Amino acid sequence: MARKKKVQNLGGIGEWIVTYGDMVTLLLCFFIALFDTSEIEPAQMNQMISSLANIGMGSSTGGNTLSVGRLAELGNSVMSLPSMEKGKMLATAKKKAVSLFQPEIKSNKVRISSDERGIIISLASDAFFKPASADINIEETRTMLIRLSELLKSQELAGRKFRIEGHTDSASTDPAGPWQSNWELSTARALGVLHYLSDFGVPEQRFQVSGLAATVPIADDSTEEGRAYNRRVDIIILDDAHL
Repeated sequence: MARKKKVQNLGGIGEWIVTYGDMVTLLLCFFIALFDTSEIEPAQMNQMISSLANIGMGSSTGGNTLSVGRLAELGNSVMSLPSMEKGKMLATAKKKAVSLFQPEIKSNKVRISSDERGIIISLASDAFFKPASADINIEETRTMLIRLSELLKSQELAGRKFRIEGHTDSASTDPAGPWQSNWELSTARALGVLHYLSDFGVPEQRFQVSGLAATVPIADDSTEEGRAYNRRVDIIILDDAHL
């Protein structure tokens, strides 16, 4: 006698739910692949990760509700915290900086990046200074420095502190020149940028200044191209945690 095939009991749920679940999972993967993590602040990313932490666990009852209620009110309260608002403004300022310096970014005169300290606007020393000099080529760079000062004075950066760091390559300074070492040269270049930004209206008390010589390279210092990248002045728009 032929044995009857046992039919799996889905507890009243149709077999279509399996296909539907697969489709939802594929859609989730698709949108995650499209998501650009560089456009979101770390605090917001941590929120998203924590909200997904319990998915798939037996004790999970689902994600946070989007309907009006205590959870929705809590979400609104978190998003309205001053630190969250400042984080959004910092992200907006970075986009504005990229747009503002697009011609200089294409010509490698300016580079814009970010790390745990905040937004970093790097000025290529070869474009801003004469060789082995702390004198700024103001005739060629005035408009760039004015645009930079306007950015630092913008509403998005109201109350922010800035740090100016001078950097050199590892080549020694000329013993017959005005600089005893790269420490003095890097500091003088940072101070030169500070004085012009101050002259263009950015309050001097919002700045910190340091000269780091060749101690923080960002490229291979054994090549001419790498040394050119390392010769720079960084203006860092500081995150609150690094004031």
